[in-house]
Amino acid sequence: MDFRGASAEAVAALTGELVPLTGSGEAASALADGLFSVSQTLRSEPALRRFVTDVSVPTEAKQGLVREVFVGKLPDDALTLVASAVGRRWTGSHDLADALEHLSEVATVRSAGGQVKQLSDELFAFGQVVQRNPELRDALSDPVRSTQDKTGLVDSLLAGKALPATVTLAKQALAGTYRTVSVALAEYQKVAASVHDEGVATVRVAKPLTDTETERLGAALQRAYGRPIHLNLLVDPEVLGGIKVEIGDDVIDGTIASRLDDARRAISG
Repeated sequence: MDFRGASAEAVAALTGELVPLTGSGEAASALADGLFSVSQTLRSEPALRRFVTDVSVPTEAKQGLVREVFVGKLPDDALTLVASAVGRRWTGSHDLADALEHLSEVATVRSAGGQVKQLSDELFAFGQVVQRNPELRDALSDPVRSTQDKTGLVDSLLAGKALPATVTLAKQALAGTYRTVSVALAEYQKVAASVHDEGVATVRVAKPLTDTETERLGAALQRAYGRPIHLNLLVDPEVLGGIKVEIGDDVIDGTIASRLDDARRAISG
C-alpha cells in the first residue's frame, strides 16, 4: 500500500507502536485479526469512516466512539492502537482503513517469529499456484461465491500444509483491497521482507540453482542494494540459459533469450 504525506507519517508512527505489542506469536496473531476486522468495518460503514477521519471532530470524540463501537470485540492492544490511529491526521478518509489493514499484515508477519523466510516462500509458492491455475484464480475472485466458500477453499489447499500466518494472509487476500489475489500475495511478500529490512527479488532461471549459486547470487545482490535480498526462484524454460533478476522496477537480464531478442531486433532494424 502506498501512503503519502500525513498518512505516511501516521503509518510509520503506528508501526512503531505496534512492534512492542507483538512480543509473542499468539499476541501478534490476535492483534492482526482485530486490526483487520476494524479495517473491514470502516470500509463497510462510510459514515463511521468519515466521522473518525474528520479533522473538525475533536480527537476525544473520535476515540470515544471507536471505544464504544469496538469494546469487547477487540483485544485491548488492538483497541488502543485503533484509538491512536483515529487521533492522527490522514491524507484521505480511505487511508485509515488501508493503514489498519497494513498494520494487520505486519502483525501477521511478526506472528511467524523466526519462520519469516518460510512464510515468504509459502506466499510466493501459493501465488504461483494461483497464477498457473485459471480455475482456482477464477474461483477465488468470483464475486458470486461467498467469502466463506472462498476461505474454505483456501483452507482445503493450505491448512495443515503451511504456516498459520500464511493461511491468514491468503484469506485476507480475498478481501478485495488489492486488485487481485495474486497482487495481494506479492504485496504481502514485500511486507514480510520490509519487516526484516530485506528486499525481494524474482529470479528466473532455465534450471534450478545449486545452494552455492543461490548463496553467491544473494550475496552479490546484497552488496549491490545494501541490504539482504529474499530470492524467489522460478524455473522458466523460456529463459534458455543465464539468469533474469527483477527487484522492484529494476531488471537485470542476462538470459540467452534476451540476447536472441536483441539480435533479432538488430537484424530487423
